[in-house]
Amino acid sequence: MSTPNEKKEVTIYDIAEALHISAATVSRGLKNHPAIKQATKDKIFAQAERMGYRFNTFARNLRTKRTYTIGVIVPRLNSMFMSDVIAGMEKVSNEAGYELIISQSLETMEKEMKNAVTMFNNRVDGLLVSLAYTTTGIDHFKRFMDKNIPLIFFDRVFEHPNCPNIVINNHKAAYELTSYLIQQGARRIMHIAGNLNRNVYSQRFKGYKDALSDAGIQFKEDWLIVNNLSAEDGIRTAKHICALTERPDAIFGANDTCAVACMQELRRNGVYVPKDMLVAGFNNDPIATVVEPNLTTVNYRGHEMGEVAARTLINLLNEGSEQQTAATIVLRHELIIRDSTRR
Repeated sequence: MSTPNEKKEVTIYDIAEALHISAATVSRGLKNHPAIKQATKDKIFAQAERMGYRFNTFARNLRTKRTYTIGVIVPRLNSMFMSDVIAGMEKVSNEAGYELIISQSLETMEKEMKNAVTMFNNRVDGLLVSLAYTTTGIDHFKRFMDKNIPLIFFDRVFEHPNCPNIVINNHKAAYELTSYLIQQGARRIMHIAGNLNRNVYSQRFKGYKDALSDAGIQFKEDWLIVNNLSAEDGIRTAKHICALTERPDAIFGANDTCAVACMQELRRNGVYVPKDMLVAGFNNDPIATVVEPNLTTVNYRGHEMGEVAARTLINLLNEGSEQQTAATIVLRHELIIRDSTRR
C-alpha cells in the first residue's frame, strides 16, 4: 500500500500522454525499434529522463532469458595494456546493449576460480578471460561450457575445442625482436620471461630461442630469467647482471615494465644503454616513450583485442548456437625501434 508521500512510478502511458503519442510507440522507441524514427526516439528518451522513468530490465531479462551482462576476468587491472583491452570491450559491448562485470584474479588460480563462480551466479550471458600466472587448467570454467555459455580466452589463452582464442603471434614477434638485436651486433642476449606455463611467455621465449638458433648462437640457461615481470623484478635482474663476470650485451624483457626498471637500475650502476648494453621490451606501454632512452618494444593494440573479443562473443550470443566452435583469431603486431637499441 502506498504512503501519501510516495510518488507514483512513471509508466510508458505517462510518457505517451505527455508527448501525445501512443503507448505502443513509446514502448517500441524505448526498445530502440527500427520502425520508430530517430527524432521520435530522442523525444521519448528525453521525456523518460525528465519524468524519472525507470527501465524494467528485470522484466526484459525474464522475457529474453538474458541478463545483457558480459563477465570479464583479467589477471590485474593496474596494467595499461589491460586498461586498453577493457576500453575496447566496453565500447563494443555498450553499443550492443551489454554491460560488463569486471574482476581480477590477481595472478592466482584460486582467485580466478572464485571469480568464475561469481560470474556464473550473476548469470552473465558470456565470459571473456585472460588467464592468471598460476592457472594450470580450466575445469573451473566447465560449468559455463556445460550450459553453452560462450567462453572466450584472450591474450593469455588455453587451447580448448569449444573456446575461441584472441591472440597475437607472440613467437613471430619475439623472433623478429631477437633477430633485430642480433643484427645490431648482440650475441649474449638475456631474456626476462614471465611464467612459462602461459602461452604469451612460452611463445615469446620460443621465438627468442629460435632466433638465436637460426643465427648460429647457442642458447645458455644462464641467459633466461623467469619472474613476475614487475618493476621490482626488473631491479633485481639488473643487480644480478651487474654481479656477473660475463655480462649480456643485450636484454629482451617480456614486458615493458620490467625492461624499463632493469634499464634504469643498470644506469644507476654505471651501465649505460645502448652504449654498454641494448635493452628491449614488449607491449608498447606509455612508459616506453617516457623513459630515456626510449624503449624498443613490440606494439599490439589492446583496444583492438578488446573490441574483437567482445564482438566475437556478442556474435556467438546472437547466433544462438548450441555448440561453440573454437577459432583462433590472430591480431597484428609491430616492432617499434627506439633509442634503447640504437648503437
